[in-house]
Amino acid sequence: QVQLVESGGGLVQAGGSLRLSCAVSGNIFSIKPRGWYRQAPGKHRELVATIATDGTTNYADSVKGRFTISRDNDKNTMYLQMNSLKPEDTAVYYCNAGTKSVDLWGQGTQVTVSS
Repeated sequence: QVQLVESGGGLVQAGGSLRLSCAVSGNIFSIKPRGWYRQAPGKHRELVATIATDGTTNYADSVKGRFTISRDNDKNTMYLQMNSLKPEDTAVYYCNAGTKSVDLWGQGTQVTVSS
């Protein structure tokens, strides 16, 4: 059984930084963490950033230049460095991992940015 464990969320003032981590463990053959998504209260879940198997990254326009996604393949762990945080970044952040036929989600970690 595969587990995705997220960590690093918390409360931060606007302009501050946080680093989220997503560790994938268990029977993880070919399963890689590949993206971060977030869901704010009353809104749909939205893409924040993705990272392909070749390391190519993609970002939502709202976070470009402020957030950086990365992955340590040896540890099967993915990160999201979030800088210059804004109150509108407040949401539950979810890690996504999988393959073409498997789609897995973490339990989410709360990020709250105060103004």
